[in-house]
Amino acid sequence: MKLARLYGDLQALLFTLPALVPLVLFWFFPLGYVICLSFMEWDFMSPEKVFVGFDNYRNLLANPNFYDSLRVTVLFCLGSVVPIIVAGLLLALLLNRKLGGGAVYRTLMFSPWVTPTVAVSIVWSWIYEPDVGLANNALQAVGIEGIRWLEDPNWALVGVLLVTVWKSAGWSMIFYLVAINNVPSDLLEAAELDGASPWRKLLNVTLPLISPTTFFLVIVQTIQALQAYDQINVLTQGGPAGSTRTLLYLYYQSAFTSFEIGEASSIAITLILGCVALSLLSFFMGRRTVHYT
Repeated sequence: MKLARLYGDLQALLFTLPALVPLVLFWFFPLGYVICLSFMEWDFMSPEKVFVGFDNYRNLLANPNFYDSLRVTVLFCLGSVVPIIVAGLLLALLLNRKLGGGAVYRTLMFSPWVTPTVAVSIVWSWIYEPDVGLANNALQAVGIEGIRWLEDPNWALVGVLLVTVWKSAGWSMIFYLVAINNVPSDLLEAAELDGASPWRKLLNVTLPLISPTTFFLVIVQTIQALQAYDQINVLTQGGPAGSTRTLLYLYYQSAFTSFEIGEASSIAITLILGCVALSLLSFFMGRRTVHYT
């Protein structure tokens, strides 16, 4: 019996090896290496790495740029996740109606998501151009003074958020379309027979039943917001005056501009812990949702 169980475990391990080998080589090993680097002082060029213990973490907690970047990261997460969820839901509700050309509209709304972020950001940098850009021309056409979108610290983060929301709303819309189509029609019919208005049906039937999708999108979009880099690098490079410098961009500057690899690694571990916490929250909340349903 023990030999049969051992043989079964060995067979299962052999079947999982094709997936485990790249996982170990390209995820666990680099993660362990980054954790080790977070306890070292290294400038990327010296042959020796100096062990400094928790000094990198202490220096990070004493660095004002860390708290500024943390504030920008929180603002970026809130300013991108909430509009993406709301815009995706509104688009899904609109396209769920039997409109002519619905497939064309869905394709157009989803196309920004499959377009490379760098290409999208370059196009938006032209749109934000202060003198001849489309954004300021549209504002001036309605009597509003143009904005220096990417040069004003008060507006730079807004400009990056608009690009992020525009790109990701269609992706959120696809998930909501599937969730709304899976709402049982008999529940909607029963609510209608009870005299519920379309608004009440949406509020009391549709939204509660698609709440697992909403929770999933909130978690995934928050993780993606923590990992946002391309649009920030193309549009603002973390400026002006650090107004768009998130924790990930602070990591990039520490590693590849200042060559402080130990400090950069400590920032990376902080970000990884945040993403792991959100993933665990999603996992356990998902299990509770399945259990109660």
